[in-house]
Formats: sequence, C-alpha cells, structure tokens
Amino acid sequence: DENQRYWIAEMSLFLGVWEGTRENRTGYWLRWWDEEGELLLWGEELAERERERAEQERERAEQERERAEQERERAERLAAQLRAAGIEPEG
Repeated sequence: DENQRYWIAEMSLFLGVWEGTRENRTGYWLRWWDEEGELLLWGEELAERERERAEQERERAEQERERAEQERERAERLAAQLRAAGIEPEG
C-alpha cells in the first residue's frame, strides 16, 4: 500500500516496518496493522494504554467526588442561610 505495508489476505492484516523503541532498543521492527491501518499493539503497549485509561478514570472520579462535595457544602450553606432567616428548608 502507500505506507509500504504488505496486505496478507489470509490474515486480513498488513505487515510492515515500524520505526520505534521496544525493550530499550530503537530500530526497525516488523509490525501488523489491521484493515483500517490501525497498528496492532504489543502486550506491553496494551497494558500501558489500560494503565493510562484507568488513571484518567480515577482522575475523573476524583473530580466528580470533589464536585459533589462542593455541591453538598453549598447546599448546607444555603440551608443555614434559610434557617437564619426563619425558614426551615425541606429535605
């Protein structure tokens, strides 16, 4: 193809040369790509991607927890203001 990869019909994959670092060695490596041209990841690449996804999810959950805590504190302040004005808030 235009990326100098070779289609292997029996596997429905492209085989080509990839330049990069693996196991502390930089150079050219034979790699597989799918029909859409997406590089098939090695096990350690998949693990790293999953670690990154899990960290992003952890950060998102922490942000949501902080937002919920801020909202709870805001609701408590508003309820205190209502009580100070002689109004008993519901809930």
